[in-house]
Amino acid sequence: MKILNKSTASLLSTLVMCLGLASCAAPLMFGGVIGGAMVASDRRSAGIQVEDETIEQRSATAIRENFGSKEHINITSYNRQVLITGEVTTDTVRRQVESLIGRVENVRAVVNELAIGPASSFSDRSSDAVLVAKVKASMVDTEDVFANVYKVVGERGTIYLMGRVTQREAKRATDVVRGVSGVKRVVRVFEYITEDDLRAMQPKRGDSQSVDLNAPRSNASQQPVVTPIK
Repeated sequence: MKILNKSTASLLSTLVMCLGLASCAAPLMFGGVIGGAMVASDRRSAGIQVEDETIEQRSATAIRENFGSKEHINITSYNRQVLITGEVTTDTVRRQVESLIGRVENVRAVVNELAIGPASSFSDRSSDAVLVAKVKASMVDTEDVFANVYKVVGERGTIYLMGRVTQREAKRATDVVRGVSGVKRVVRVFEYITEDDLRAMQPKRGDSQSVDLNAPRSNASQQPVVTPIK
């Protein structure tokens, strides 16, 4: 059994406080070590982070106006790519929600993971919140996983991972998440970057020049790649 260190256990305790929320999907703001330097930055620019928050707010408003409280729908935006999770009553509603969110200003892509069926219970959502907390704590507790670059979403025992990562980082994070008790399935919703892109994002000593983290780069995926992992 893996024993969490004191700081990680404290983080887990804090994260469990989100039980009353529909989802708990904030990225972790902790540093990892690359070449001896601490990295504690989101791989989205500050402007894109604000846009993601705005997209989530506008999407939530659109859902309330069109569906009220009849459906259980969660919206998570990362780098203007939106993941939709939750439960809806019919496939027609499922498609309507996807179309609605796709028309929200600045949305680049939509990944529709809505299930058709009854809304999850408070107990189910509480279990998902605890599971997300455990996943985040495990990522923070793993030295070679830079937890701050991932956004973690939990729904019905499935863990969705979002972020701008290399193939190597995607595999390592997936391995960590699959080892967390209670995780039924892992779905990667990543925008892939190259190792060269990753090195370019790291600030050089004495270099104050900013790097556009969202500038298109060769061989980098500009659309989310959705990969379900059992």
